[in-house]
Formats: sequence, C-alpha cells, structure tokens
Amino acid sequence: MNRLNMMATALLALAVALPVSQSAAQQMQRIAYKTLAANTKYTQQHFIEVGDVAGHQVRVNEIYRTFPNDPPVINGLKLKEHWSRGMTDYTDTNGTGTSYQVFIMETVDKFFVRAANVAQNTMNPDGSKKAVSTNTGFITGGTGKLAGITGIVRTVSVFDPKAGFNESQWEIEYAMGK
Repeated sequence: MNRLNMMATALLALAVALPVSQSAAQQMQRIAYKTLAANTKYTQQHFIEVGDVAGHQVRVNEIYRTFPNDPPVINGLKLKEHWSRGMTDYTDTNGTGTSYQVFIMETVDKFFVRAANVAQNTMNPDGSKKAVSTNTGFITGGTGKLAGITGIVRTVSVFDPKAGFNESQWEIEYAMGK
C-alpha cells in the first residue's frame, strides 16, 4: 500500500470514529439502497490539470440524484432528492476527495453530510477500466423532523466523471436525538 492510500485510509477511519460516540447511546436505524445512473446527473464539473504528472487533475463537481420509484425512507420520511458537491485530487482517477451532501425529503426536511473518499481505477477481466470510490461521512445536522439526526453514511460508487456515469450503493446508519 503506498503512502497516499495509507493516509487516506487513516483519514477515513478518523472520519468514522469521531461521530460514532455522539450517537452510540441512541437507537440506531439502518437503511441501504442503490442510486442508478439513470437517476444520477453530474450538473457541473470543472477539471484543472495540475501539470506535475500526466493525468493529475483537481476537480470540483456537483451531482444531483432523484428517486422517482420506491424512494428510501429515513425517520418515516421519503427521500426526494440528493445533492452532492465535492472536490477531488485524482491522477488517472486514483486519489482522494471530499464532498458535502444535502438529502432533501418530500416534506422539504433535510439532513447534511460531510464525506471523504478514496477512488481507484481497477482493471476488469476484459481489459477495460472502471473507477470505484469508497466514501465515508458523518451526518452534520438536519432541519425540521430531522433536526436531531446523527450518524454515518457509507457509499461505494462506480463512476466515470468524463462520461458522466455514476452509480452508487448507499448505507445510512442514523439515530434521532431528542
């Protein structure tokens, strides 16, 4: 494991460890769901070549997800849309990033997440490449019926930022404060 991967792994572990103590005493709920590429759109992306090695880019991006069928339910509320705004530091789609996310329910109640990610290109058996990102974040707050929410969000995404493709598997563990 190279030094960058070791540092990224340590940062992700720290991001998970800090918020767990806040919600450990409360009743945790867990949901899991998938967001399909058909319901996921990169609304903005800006790539800047760093210039030190081939393929090294910094990027800011915005992703919009909708849930037209069978939306996930969090604390009795249906998830309507999800915005993710982030930045990455990738060389050939390998590297780290940070995102700030807003989950908006049908009732317009919201909750917010700050997440860190590690991405890497992997080789498929047919010789093609795919990029996989593993994200871990903590819920930083909420509004309305979600005002006391705490917890952790984990995501594994298969993506291609240049093609605009993004498909993700989500797991949210949360508790509602008083």
